[in-house]
Amino acid sequence: MMRMNDGKGHQRERKIAMATKLVDGGKTEKRIYRFLSPEDVKGTGILVFDYETKADDIWIYLPALHKTRRILSSDRSKSFMGSDFSYGDLNIPPLDEYTYTLVKEESSGGESCWVIDVMPKSAQVAQEEGYKKKTLWISKKTHTVRKGLYYDLEGKLKKQLSTTDVVLLDKKKGRYRAKRMEMKNMQAGTSSVFVTTDVKFVPDTKDEYFTTRYLER
Repeated sequence: MMRMNDGKGHQRERKIAMATKLVDGGKTEKRIYRFLSPEDVKGTGILVFDYETKADDIWIYLPALHKTRRILSSDRSKSFMGSDFSYGDLNIPPLDEYTYTLVKEESSGGESCWVIDVMPKSAQVAQEEGYKKKTLWISKKTHTVRKGLYYDLEGKLKKQLSTTDVVLLDKKKGRYRAKRMEMKNMQAGTSSVFVTTDVKFVPDTKDEYFTTRYLER
């Protein structure tokens, strides 16, 4: 479920189903999103290949147009389906495009965290993502992001991320995921929340789910 608040007391909800699978020894995460409601977005699908060391591949299927189009890496700062999350916010960026500085160690969400400044190495990467800097609180226990501060290209605080209800998805591989993520746009006064209401671990998820052909069904 995705809830979007406009800061004026109005809220929109969108129900989403998602499947995910790790491939390439865990170096690539494939995800597919399917919007189930309301009617104006029902049937919309998004396919993501989230790579560790190169730009992600993202496709979106729009049922009204019966067409799939690719989201370019230069568009990763754009809003994810009208929410306060961008496409880039929901994916792990190519690691070698950034520098990482350990600022301090501090608790967030009741967990001890490393606080890390993430800086793009080039102006092009900053422009594509839309951030001059990100400061992330990474849990020492689960290696999940518990808090994030996102600064715009002028260095002003733009968005703030918080995560809660972190659960263990795969005990064998030690994979955790936050069931609730909230992104607040500090400049616009809006916010969006992703809430996972039902999680099922399926070790042999079919590869066919993560294709543009399946996206268009």
